[in-house]
This record gives sequence, structure tokens and C-alpha cells, in this order.
Amino acid sequence: MRKGIAVAGSILVDHINEITAYPAAGELTKIVGFRNAVGGLVPNVGIDLKTLMPHLPIYAIGPIGDDGDGAFVLSELEKYGLDTSGVKKAEGRTSFTDVMSIIGGQRTFFTHAGVCADFGADSIDLEHLDAAMLHLGYFLLLDRIDAGDGVKILKKAKELGIKTSIDLVSENSDRYKLVIPALAYTDNLIINETEAGNLTGMEPTPENLPTICAKLMEMGVSERVILHMPDRGVCLSKDGFTTLASFDPPAGFIKGKTGAGDAFCAGALVGIYEGLSDAEILDLGSAAAIASLSAPDAVSGMRSKKEVIALCEAMGRTKI
Repeated sequence: MRKGIAVAGSILVDHINEITAYPAAGELTKIVGFRNAVGGLVPNVGIDLKTLMPHLPIYAIGPIGDDGDGAFVLSELEKYGLDTSGVKKAEGRTSFTDVMSIIGGQRTFFTHAGVCADFGADSIDLEHLDAAMLHLGYFLLLDRIDAGDGVKILKKAKELGIKTSIDLVSENSDRYKLVIPALAYTDNLIINETEAGNLTGMEPTPENLPTICAKLMEMGVSERVILHMPDRGVCLSKDGFTTLASFDPPAGFIKGKTGAGDAFCAGALVGIYEGLSDAEILDLGSAAAIASLSAPDAVSGMRSKKEVIALCEAMGRTKI
């Protein structure tokens, strides 16, 4: 019997450089601090899943290079207890992002696709995957996934009885049409409102959200469309349309917003896995996102399912 959740797709390392100011062209600025952090769908969602549900098998699937960054991200995944048998070393550099972070201010990102550029259908051994669910992403970031391999992976997973879900990255382009063929093989779509609006060609205003979700179901999503945004989460399924306001953390609680969307996704996936109601799925996704906000990086703020629920018990919710 299949058990657990597999997370497949992008794996990268963030090289975070702290600077006092961003230089103009030709100017110099000093790096006053630096550290590495895991990034990408597989580490962010995978580690959050394992932290929420320590006893649940979580399978990490994706490529790394045979280099220091690859060794770092592999050690982090293993430290948190993920099954890394699906993390394969490939020829080339581990995908990375150089982050220039002004202390107390904005960040600028320079990313290199590295070995993730070649991630595709031949990167996953679905026949020998023991997971009950497969979450695949990010669409619009992985070229082969966008070019048809995402459809191949999802179609094969469904044929094997594995429940599927996807997410994507936000961009201002007309490339969202590349995602549409994958929706026919997607059980659960978990994205933000901007991405949903771009997929459907509709403005993601609050009053349009039910129609947007319905259109995404018509485009092929079979079980649920789940949208997360700063002030609320919404879900459309056979049980109807559900809206739940986000938790409202106290002043000074938020230490960083990196990875909050991935944390919501992880909470929602746990809810789906456990067969919770749509309202309970949104509630757990919202609580997981709040936990993520308590730390400056993408994964350190996460807690167990019981702990994230307790963390939010005394909080109110945003007004919508």
C-alpha cells in the first residue's frame, strides 16, 4: 500500500549575501555577511511536510550537481529525515540563486538554472515510487516540464494510482498557456491568485475568485482548486466554494516572508492526505504559512502540525 508524499522538481541553494546598499553600475559595495540556505520546491515544501508530519514518509525527487552546493542541500534534506533516494547527482552545477539582501530592506536575485534545467520525465522512477501523492513543480521554471514532460509525469502517476498536485512560479508573461495541458492530469491545483488569474485570463479580484476556480476545474483539475493569497485562502471542490480568512499575526511576529507560499502548500497537502474538509485544509495551510513567517528563511519557522495549530489559536483573522 502506497504511503507518504513525494515532492519533485526544483532543488537549489540560495547564496544569501547581506549588503548595506545596492550599488549603481560600476560601483562597489561590501558584503557584510553571508550564508547558504536551501531553496526551490523540493527542499521548501519537502522539509515543511516532514516537519509538520515527522512520521510520514516524504520523498525528495530532483537533480543536484556533484559539488559543494549539492552536498549542502543533500545534507539538509537528510538532516530533516526526507527519503533522498530520488535525489540524483547530474553533470553540471547545482542550481543556485545569488541573493543580494540589503539589511532591513529589499532583496535582488540572480539565478542559475544549473542541473534543474534538464529535469524531466526520465528523472523520476514512478514505477518504484511508494508515495500515495506526488507534488510536482515548479511549472514555468523547469523547461522540460513546461515542454511536455510535466504532462507525461502526471499522466503516468495517475495511471499508477498516485494522487497528483502541482504548483508554478509567478511571472509576467504569456507562458501560462504551457501549464494548461497539465491540468487534465492534476487532482489538486495549489497556486496563488496572481497565477490563477494569469491561467484563466481573469482579474483575480475577490468577486472573481469563484469563477476563476470554476474555470480552472473546467480546464481539467479533477478534485480541488486551492488559491492562497495574503488575506485569505479559497478552495473549490465537489463540496462547493470555501473561503477562509488568513490568520493575523501580532506586531513584530513576522521575521521573513520567504517560503510562505510553499508552507501554505505543505499544510494543504497534509490536509488533503489526511482527508480533511476543504475548510480544514485551508485552515492548516494558513497556520503553516504563519509558522513560516516566524523565521527569516523558508523552512526554520515550521513546526509540527499540532504546534502550528496551537501557535495560531490565540490569533485573530484578517478582515475580508
